[in-house]
Amino acid sequence: MPREIFEECICCGACKPECPVDAISEGEDMYSVDQERCTDCGSCQEVCPVDAIRVVD
Repeated sequence: MPREIFEECICCGACKPECPVDAISEGEDMYSVDQERCTDCGSCQEVCPVDAIRVVD
């Protein structure tokens, strides 16, 4: 299941370079994950310092 970035995001940018399929983009207030591109590898979630990235139920 794809990941999603929630409101705890502090826009630190740690997640974006970790995504092997470039599914993460910077928004105005926080980063977001393109659900169609996400391969559920979990790399972004591992580096998030505030645990803002979680699996979408």
